[in-house]
Formats: sequence, C-alpha cells, structure tokens
Amino acid sequence: MNDILALDALSLSRRIRARDLSCRELMHACLEQIEELNPRLNAIVSLEPEERLFEQADHCDALLARGEWMGWMHGMPQAPKDLAATRGIRTTSGSPILAQLVPAEDAAIVERVRAAGAILIGKTNVPEFGLGSQTFNEVFGATRNPWDLSRTAGGSSGGAAAALAARMLPVADGSDMMGSLRNPAAFCNVYGFRPSRGLVPNPLAPDLFCQQLSTDGPMGRTVADVARLLAPQATIRAHRFRSMPIRRCSSGRSRATAGASGSAGSATSADTCLSTRVCSNCAATR
Repeated sequence: MNDILALDALSLSRRIRARDLSCRELMHACLEQIEELNPRLNAIVSLEPEERLFEQADHCDALLARGEWMGWMHGMPQAPKDLAATRGIRTTSGSPILAQLVPAEDAAIVERVRAAGAILIGKTNVPEFGLGSQTFNEVFGATRNPWDLSRTAGGSSGGAAAALAARMLPVADGSDMMGSLRNPAAFCNVYGFRPSRGLVPNPLAPDLFCQQLSTDGPMGRTVADVARLLAPQATIRAHRFRSMPIRRCSSGRSRATAGASGSAGSATSADTCLSTRVCSNCAATR
C-alpha cells in the first residue's frame, strides 16, 4: 500500500492545500489500491476511465498553482453511494431496471461534495434500491468484507464501508433508514454517522414516506473525518429542502438550529457552523 493512503482525510487535505502532495499523486495512489483490491472486494462500481480522472486531478493541481482552492475536498477522490444521482456517471441503484441510467443532474449531496472540490471516480455498491443489510445486487454482485472475504460488508452502504476500510477512498458517504450507515461501518471497523433528520437537507420528493425515515450522512476512518465531511453535506443551498431552520452564530456564519424541522433555502458557506461542533470562528460550543 502506498504510504499516502495511511493518512486520514484531513491530513490529506492539509497536504494538498500546502502543495506538499499533488492531486495527481493522491489519485494515482487510490487507483492503484482499487486495481489491487477491488476485484476481490467489489466495493467500487462504475469506475470512471483513468485518463479522465487524471485530467481532473491535473486541473485541480493547476488551480492550486494559481492560488485557487475549492474547499477541503479539493482533488480528493470520492465515490458516492450508487443510490445518489451523479451527473454523467451511471447510477443503477443496484437494479437491472436502471442498469444503464446516466443522470443529467447530481443529487444534492453529490453537488455539495463536488463544490467542495471532490473528484468523482465512480460509485459504491448497494443492495437493490438500498433494501437490505447485505450488499448484493444482480448488476454488480456482492461486496465482500475487507477484513474477511467470507463475510458480508453489511448494507446498504456496504460498498462505501468496504472501500473506506480498504483505503480505496479517503472518506465516503451513505444513507441510513434503519442502520444503513451504522451497520456496514461497524462490520468494516470504520465510523458511520446518521445525522438527525433534517440536518443534511434533501430535496422534497414525491415519496414523502421514505423522506421521513431516511437521511444521508458521512462515513470515515476517524471521527474528525466524519465531522468534516458532515459540514459540506449539511450546507443548505438554493433548493427546496426538507431541512432544519438556520440561524447565525456570532461569526456571521449560518448554523442549523437543533431540534427544529422546516425548510430553508438561503445559501451558506461550505464551512457551516453546525449545532454539534465548536465553530472555528466564534469558538462557541454548540
């Protein structure tokens, strides 16, 4: 394994911003790890062509050379869960019915990590339509546990947890209705966090039943990485969301109001001051 991959996501982010590590170097290390381990684990699916990924990594390096930094995920490989729509990348939901679906738009959670600088390399495997605690579908097959290939990685975010544990990704996302972030994280010895409903906004959809039960959230190898990924996921943008109302902390940044439920549509910083952390600007405990 490349020594770069031993670093947590926050350390990778700091080294990229300081230009001690190039986005191309990180992309190369992750793709090598995927090439070595993914044939056995089957965690990453719909992998993008290598030349396209290196072009994007080089573009991120060029931005840094001009003093432009997109955010903490600048140049970081990311593979959203295969339930989330990804513009230009196949999104199957693990179902033969949708095996060739290529969305024209990103899901909100995908849009947010792109805005934070992430490079989408593919998707992470799921059970069909995310239904199940064992990650298997008829499109891609089963995802194996990186600690024991005879065992399941759990589900429905099993591909995300396995890819993260095998250091194919620095951080991962998932969704959780009845344990789909927490179960696979526990099975694969990483951290998965189900946020309170409404903290990570979702566009209003016709299926309000599932909207009431499921929420998107972060997964990481450290608690700090999980908290850092939650910040851009919880950023409220100019969409119609089922989300918590926000109020300003003393630094002027918006933060979610704990325990509330409603809708908000004003744009906020990607460094949203969340109710569960200490704001780095006002140093006030939430």
